[in-house]
Amino acid sequence: MSEDRGTIITIARQYGSGGRHIGRLLAQSLGCPFYDKDLIRLAAEESGISSQLFLEADEKAAGSFWNNLAANAHSYGARASAADMSLNDRLFIIQSNIIKEVAEKGPCVIVGRCGDYVLRDHPRAVHIFIHGSEKDREARLVRFYGVKAEDAADVMHKMDKKRASYYNYYTGQKWGQAENYHLSVNSSILGVENTAEILQLFARLRQEQE
Repeated sequence: MSEDRGTIITIARQYGSGGRHIGRLLAQSLGCPFYDKDLIRLAAEESGISSQLFLEADEKAAGSFWNNLAANAHSYGARASAADMSLNDRLFIIQSNIIKEVAEKGPCVIVGRCGDYVLRDHPRAVHIFIHGSEKDREARLVRFYGVKAEDAADVMHKMDKKRASYYNYYTGQKWGQAENYHLSVNSSILGVENTAEILQLFARLRQEQE
């Protein structure tokens, strides 16, 4: 894949669907960078703001982002002072700018952080939503995340609710809604590895159409 023509893939996912693992496998198969928590480190380095603050604000929403922007006459992506916006909102904008920067460097896989919305106008971006059956996701939480079986359903629903709230708040759209993505995949049908293979094919076919 050429660095200037490759596809940028964003992945949104239900908690426990294996989306992060799938994204990593996909990046490996396509030979491109994988960004998840790395975006927090890059945003902290570029802004000079502690990475701990980014971690605390990660996928958390507070207040009303669009109302705050309108009230302070800012457009999306513009710089804002501490007096104008909440810290979480400032951190979101910094992180969004980082997402745009890594996308301009070449093909990559970006997991979470409203990547599909931030890159909604990018001509080479492919936006994917990964979901799965509740039974399969609960089993993954127990096996890989150390969650007790009796707590798995509650943890899963709370995390999905947090992600939906974050996405809806910062984008003004609905998390998981089909229209916001190019492809929605149930990872429980074929499993993590096979789902990654399907997405690899999808990405390559998309690139061939350019």
